Amino acid sequence: MPKRAETESRYEKLTWPDINDAVEMGKVCIVPVGAIEQHGRHLPLDMDVVAPTEIARATGRLLPDKVLVLPTVYYGYTAHVMDFPGTINIDFDHFIQQVLDIARSLAYHGFKKIILLNGHGSNLPNLDLVARRANLETTAECVAFSWWTTLTVDKTFLPRWRKSRFPGGCAHACELETSVYLYLDGDNVRTDLNRSEIASHSLDSEFTWVDLFSAGIAPIVTWTSSYTQTGVCGESELASAERGKEAFEEAVKQLCRIANYFHARPKDPRRDHHVRVPDMPMPWKLQSLRPTCGDGG
Repeated sequence: MPKRAETESRYEKLTWPDINDAVEMGKVCIVPVGAIEQHGRHLPLDMDVVAPTEIARATGRLLPDKVLVLPTVYYGYTAHVMDFPGTINIDFDHFIQQVLDIARSLAYHGFKKIILLNGHGSNLPNLDLVARRANLETTAECVAFSWWTTLTVDKTFLPRWRKSRFPGGCAHACELETSVYLYLDGDNVRTDLNRSEIASHSLDSEFTWVDLFSAGIAPIVTWTSSYTQTGVCGESELASAERGKEAFEEAVKQLCRIANYFHARPKDPRRDHHVRVPDMPMPWKLQSLRPTCGDGG
């Protein structure tokens, strides 16, 4: 009879002995990270939660022997969206510390590979810092990226999938996000209220434009209400559930490939090039190594 950790990809459904088994298997931990924020008049507030959560869970179901999917971090850094009712903001320092504490906890228990799967654009600079710190302050390796960037791995996918103008046609509550939500939970999309709108900063300058798949050299990320009246940034009316299914399945396919690669990849060895061994601690706080302990009670 297989061990529970060999067939269960949901972290929270394991017991503590199961976690020990998962550590021994070298499982890759995927932490979906989202946000609760406005997505125009037609999409629910949980768009940035639903997409990374369901992509991660589907990946876990396909790779239960290699992947553990943690409960989703629901709230993110959304301060710039507070002019729209419903948005919940977590200050960037609290957000960074929360996700870093999750990564530290996983590393403490012995997991060596952590993926932070992002669902909200403004989380990413903060998650990048979390991953960098986790790599320096723990014995684990951590990477952070947004789910939509998986659609760029196969260079042929986006050119044949995308219909919206570039840049600006696919940025927020747009063709892509609306399509994926229509596929995953179409009953909660207000299709009668779906109206396209291109953000003003993507119309008036070759420098400031913003798109999910690229940005100008000087993108302006300020109050969302200053560049969109509806909360939509893109051609959302081009969306469909069928195209959402295509994008979702491609994201899952590529996340599986990333997890397989990360699972098998040996860690690069650290090398200290000082002529003399430093005679003081590292000039920032490092997490202590895991203590040796017994079976515990």
